[in-house]
Amino acid sequence: MVVTYRNIRYIVEYPIFLLPSGDWELHDGLLFLGEKILDDKNKEGRTLGARRMQTAHKNILPLKKMITSYNGVLKQGTKYFIDNVGKPFVYEKTHFAQLKYLRIKKVEKKDMASLVWVQGHNTPFTVPRPPEVGMLWAGVLHLHGLPWVLYEYSETKLKDSRKKV
Repeated sequence: MVVTYRNIRYIVEYPIFLLPSGDWELHDGLLFLGEKILDDKNKEGRTLGARRMQTAHKNILPLKKMITSYNGVLKQGTKYFIDNVGKPFVYEKTHFAQLKYLRIKKVEKKDMASLVWVQGHNTPFTVPRPPEVGMLWAGVLHLHGLPWVLYEYSETKLKDSRKKV
């Protein structure tokens, strides 16, 4: 299945995990990647992790890197992933978005997240952790001219650029 920025929020359930290739096959309820097993769909369990814990097979592919948000998908070099319910997919970057650096006005720390307010934007970006001390600029991806995703932080204003999303 091919996923793009337009439909990822409707199709994918986070967290997702990076895969080394797109060479997966489903045989008898077992999802293979090469010679290793990704998922045992014969076991009960709603999530990939629950089924992997229950399987008796020993040749399970280790999933070393987990991504919890769309921002993490954009920063990856690979395009092959598997989501939390065991759906493997290919993320295809299809569109260029403007990356503009906006000054951080304030950061509000909440119980479970932080709100980052930037100049020129009326609503805050919700992030899991506040930016490190000294980070004064936020790189914000703009899609169709509108602020979309907080991409990164910077100590100094960097040159505006484009990123393929």
